Amino acid sequence: MNPHPSLEAQDRPARLTVGVVGAGRVGPALAASLQLAGHRPVAVSGVSDASVRRAADLLPGVPLVPPAEVLARADLVLLTVPDDALADLVHGLAETGAVRPGQLLVHTSGRFGTTVLEPATRAGALPLALHPAMTFTGTSVDVQRLAGCAFGVTAPEELRMAAEALVIEMGGEPEWIAESARPLYHAALSIGANYLVTLVAQAMELLTKAGVRAPDRMLGPLLGAALDNALRSGDAALTGPVARGDAGTVAAHVAELRKHAPQAVAGYLAMARTTADRALTHGLLKPELAAELLDVLAGPAPDGGAAGPAASSGGQAPSDPPSGTEGEAEAQGDPEPEGEEGGEWDRDRPERAERPTDADHPDQSVDTDPASGPTRPESTGPSEGPRPTRPDSPDSASPDLGPHGGDA
Repeated sequence: MNPHPSLEAQDRPARLTVGVVGAGRVGPALAASLQLAGHRPVAVSGVSDASVRRAADLLPGVPLVPPAEVLARADLVLLTVPDDALADLVHGLAETGAVRPGQLLVHTSGRFGTTVLEPATRAGALPLALHPAMTFTGTSVDVQRLAGCAFGVTAPEELRMAAEALVIEMGGEPEWIAESARPLYHAALSIGANYLVTLVAQAMELLTKAGVRAPDRMLGPLLGAALDNALRSGDAALTGPVARGDAGTVAAHVAELRKHAPQAVAGYLAMARTTADRALTHGLLKPELAAELLDVLAGPAPDGGAAGPAASSGGQAPSDPPSGTEGEAEAQGDPEPEGEEGGEWDRDRPERAERPTDADHPDQSVDTDPASGPTRPESTGPSEGPRPTRPDSPDSASPDLGPHGGDA
């Protein structure tokens, strides 16, 4: 029995025909998820071999057509292209008359709200911004992972119920984000997800230099516990030499990094200063221990200059991701980094606004029955109480979960 409430019948969107402009990793997965909820994918655009295969795997039997034809066939159109391509795409579609009055236009960018859809809105479209805060692989695993995924939702007030209902039908949890807060919301996700990948990849590289044969196995339990504790307790979960005010240990760290990984010094000092500031603010670092620690953190930068915030901002950039230690691209589990959430995520990039196409991405195997498409399990939701989930669908048999690569 599903422990979470479903949408009441009157709150469910009418069954819609669905189109995808940009068959990257995000669009086909969302369309497949909507199909499980009873909607009907009818068209997808994409020209690269990777996009053709991806669409065939996740949306079997759905024809590939030009973008304008997608809009002609679909009641709901997913615009799943990179952030930097979105505005030009919308402008081109509106100028060519492809947009139909009453048509739902949904983009999945984290950065933008609905203002970017204004040219289409003037043509009568109904604008929605539905951003899934997770990473995508381009396989059926993504459809499974949408169960319980938070979506950043922005829409006109009169469309709020419809926007949230669509998210719930995809198995997600809608989180309302004001138009003005979208850039801050997106920055927060970048800090939490993208930069985490950089830190983990750098830690793995340093452990390898220290002689650790399996840095991933060493870090796995430590990072898992740290992340879980941080999500539960926030700053109170902080441990380590900075929180203890152990200036000698921090100084030793910096000295070793200067010898063995000078490219990592600026990042270490910047994160240590931020950690010290937060530890002081929350009463974790004793003021009497902070002075010596802050002196260490204000020491010379790798180039010999001051290592304070101003100097570090113009100093050496953090190291490139180490070879042999794949971090997950902006959305974990993604083998090809893009430029975060516009990149986020693996959405297709049009060659030009009027004729959106997609950039090639490496394909990955898909454990999907070509005859039936992907399936997903019911979401179990958070432990603190019920949340709404998508209505049960006769097509949504619960398969074995695929491997989880780490999202958002």
